Amino acid sequence: MRDFSWNVFAMTGDVDAYILYSHIRNLDEPTELEVEEQETLEQTVE
Repeated sequence: MRDFSWNVFAMTGDVDAYILYSHIRNLDEPTELEVEEQETLEQTVE
């Protein structure tokens, strides 16, 4: 879906397609809270 929305944006310049692409890309990145939780778990295991 991310590639599709990027291709639509690249071909048309449609801002909505770029916004969709941006939102999908952000879903793939962990939030700060998720990163902190993972670090805490790693420290607990050690």
